[in-house]
Amino acid sequence: MKRGSTLFLRLALFLIGTPVLACGSFGLYWLMRNPANPEYAHILYPIVIGMYVSAIPFFTALYQALKLLGFIDKNQAFSDLSVNALRKIKISAMVFSGVYVVILPFVFMVAELDDAPGLVIVGMVPVFAGLVIAVFAAVLQRLLKEAIDIKSENDLTV
Repeated sequence: MKRGSTLFLRLALFLIGTPVLACGSFGLYWLMRNPANPEYAHILYPIVIGMYVSAIPFFTALYQALKLLGFIDKNQAFSDLSVNALRKIKISAMVFSGVYVVILPFVFMVAELDDAPGLVIVGMVPVFAGLVIAVFAAVLQRLLKEAIDIKSENDLTV
């Protein structure tokens, strides 16, 4: 398969990762130094630390997605390497959601102090997004594993 067939997906992964990297490098640091209300700073610190921690599984999943696209380019899409990449994406997405579940009580405290109930809903978005990605990766992993098993059965049958 030509490398250009996955070029758009690689570009999309780059466009997803770049703002997260920029926000983690500059935005969160600026937020820690200049909180909107200094009285909330003690609640804001665990949220920002959790956001930094969540970058690890996020970039792990992006890296595994790039590896998966590489396998597709090399015509190794139906291999155990692809199944392992999908498994790592699933685990990363679950860890990502778990980190934001831990952050959610602090978001609730900020929303209560600031009288902004919509903030709780915004805080739930990463949890559900990570869970959707984990379920999608799990379904793809299972389908791919079954396809590999069927292919190996057919290869053994003469």
